[in-house]
Amino acid sequence: MESVFSGCSAARLARVVRDDEVESSNPSTPTINRKQKNMASNHSFDIVSEVDFQEVDNAVNQALKEIIQRYDLKESHTTIELSKKDKSISIHTKDDYSLSQSVDILQTKFIRRGMSIKVLKMNEPEPASGGSLRQKIDLRSGISKEDAKEITKLIKESKLKVSAQIQDEQVRVTASKIDDLQAVQQLVKDKDFAFPVQFVNYK
Repeated sequence: MESVFSGCSAARLARVVRDDEVESSNPSTPTINRKQKNMASNHSFDIVSEVDFQEVDNAVNQALKEIIQRYDLKESHTTIELSKKDKSISIHTKDDYSLSQSVDILQTKFIRRGMSIKVLKMNEPEPASGGSLRQKIDLRSGISKEDAKEITKLIKESKLKVSAQIQDEQVRVTASKIDDLQAVQQLVKDKDFAFPVQFVNYK
């Protein structure tokens, strides 16, 4: 009986066999399954709440400059200190009027530098030496677990075909359609949370 390989040379047959053996024995040969293909076709972005401390420092310096130049605040001995380590701002001034004016000026500088005043979490003023007042303002940086849950709940209830996952101090949103991601962004903007949000890391 004639062999089915009679039309192939021995050298060619040996080469085909060797190539097959190398491919099957190489564990590093990449394979792409259906799930990986689907993941590759997805788009995503992250919802974050970040603080640009350089811009905060600029706003603080501008606020102090204006306070010193204001005739009604010149004698208030107001100081505004930024602590990047504690993520806070401390205002020390002589009375309620000076404090309220200083806070107003600081907020105005934030807005003019393109920062949301939602980043400023006000604490109650405390009495200081000589009848003066001190107020600590915490800077919201990162999305807390409670706030992240609010965001994911909002997205889930929207019924949009997206996935929202909490990752450390941010929320990652994934979808197969860019239009759905844009809809999520508008949804979050319209909600107007008490904390500032930004959309980053588009993929």
